[in-house]
Amino acid sequence: MRLSAAGASVVVAVVLLLAACGSDGGSTPDPDASSGTVSSPAPSSPTPTSPADLARRDAVAAYVGMWKADAQAGRTADWQAPSLSRYASGEALQVLTGGLYADHANGLVSRGEPINRPEVTSVEPPDTPKTVMISDCSDSRNWVRYKADGSAFTDTPGGFHRIMAEVRIHTDGLWRVTQFGVGAAGSC
Repeated sequence: MRLSAAGASVVVAVVLLLAACGSDGGSTPDPDASSGTVSSPAPSSPTPTSPADLARRDAVAAYVGMWKADAQAGRTADWQAPSLSRYASGEALQVLTGGLYADHANGLVSRGEPINRPEVTSVEPPDTPKTVMISDCSDSRNWVRYKADGSAFTDTPGGFHRIMAEVRIHTDGLWRVTQFGVGAAGSC
């Protein structure tokens, strides 16, 4: 998996924090986050009609978009990729950019991308959603790091990782992942 051992320790701690927190999570949306250009998948269910349904759809799109943007940025270890701040803010953005910066500093890039299976676990408040919690069993077996010169790098084997994420709506009307935690390989 592309996350470094130190990064994995941080995100495991965040998983525990998210599990202990309510849907508020104490996170403050970043109103100054900029927009990127990575596209999000189209909804696969019937057209949502309620505010909670719309929030579910948009939060899942932001969550999946974040991982796609991270995988794309990882191809060159571009910790400054503008698409990252389109889908993530706060602690989530710090974890992503920190991991990419570490890879850049160590001459590493990634190939592939994770396969995500996000499920919404809560929408709060239901009438005017501000926060959506997501649980995922992500498959990182085909998302690995290599040395930038193309030579082999012994990476931590990928696997199925439980991910808990908080996605919040921001003042610009966009949903962004604000916190996430990744469990160890085999956690789901």
